[in-house]
Amino acid sequence: MTVVALYRYPVKSMLGESLTRATVTGRGLLGDRAYAVLDTETGSIASAKVPRRWLGLLGFAARFVAEPVPGEPLPPVEITFPDGSVLRSDDEGLDTALSDALGRDVSLVSVPPEGSHFEELWPDIEGLTPQQLAPRALIEATTTRHEDSGEAISRFDISAFGAPGTFFDLSSLHVLTESTLDRLRELAPEATFDPLRYRPNIVLRADSSPDGHGFVENDWPGSTSTIGEEVRVSFSFATMRCVMTTLPQGDLPDDPDTLRTIAKHNRIEIPQIGGVWACAGVYAEVAAGGEIAVGDPHTAPAPA
Repeated sequence: MTVVALYRYPVKSMLGESLTRATVTGRGLLGDRAYAVLDTETGSIASAKVPRRWLGLLGFAARFVAEPVPGEPLPPVEITFPDGSVLRSDDEGLDTALSDALGRDVSLVSVPPEGSHFEELWPDIEGLTPQQLAPRALIEATTTRHEDSGEAISRFDISAFGAPGTFFDLSSLHVLTESTLDRLRELAPEATFDPLRYRPNIVLRADSSPDGHGFVENDWPGSTSTIGEEVRVSFSFATMRCVMTTLPQGDLPDDPDTLRTIAKHNRIEIPQIGGVWACAGVYAEVAAGGEIAVGDPHTAPAPA
């Protein structure tokens, strides 16, 4: 396999930046999810996983003004607003401008405040919400409110499963293969299966062997592999997909079929959480950091 794309998202739930080379640390790609938008009224870390409140975040794009350097403070982030205006993370009027644009009192933060959380909508898509007892119990236990549609919204502590003090929901690294996207396109040719919908950090192209077709990441949890010459990752569990994959973002339209197809054709058991979930891609933790670049080889995963 080969690395064909690298993506970093400097601000959680905003559009990110495409890279040709990146530094990988124990907390994922250097600078990934370095910032987030905090709802100062509720203490919630803003996430487009609740579209009615935070869909507007996907109209913003964020990029670093200079490439981050390991061991040094991160450079400022440049944020492009939906109207085309641009402000930086070190601009005095940024929080006011974000609040005006999003219609809520918010601030840009680089460290999760104590007790902060994020919310996630469970959209009414057949096969998405697990019916098994354990997952249903998890959803019911975390549900704090409902949309007018009756769809449940769960609340989770920020970084409950990720590195402490970060804005990751579940894991510090997300890997996706083109073979998975190609299989989804075969199953639903009219849908728009663009990798940007799934917000991966690393996109891999499989070879032409039979093992390189279909949902190949399904078999990777519990294994390790090397990317490039230095980076070694341990695959943890399949990536559960959420409503964000369906939302309009950049040039991509609203498209529920991008999630409906996954829920119908690729439901995977996740022992760490319990139950069977609609999945595409795989989460990983960093066993050894270093530099990676587009074009680097990816070794076949091996048992850990």
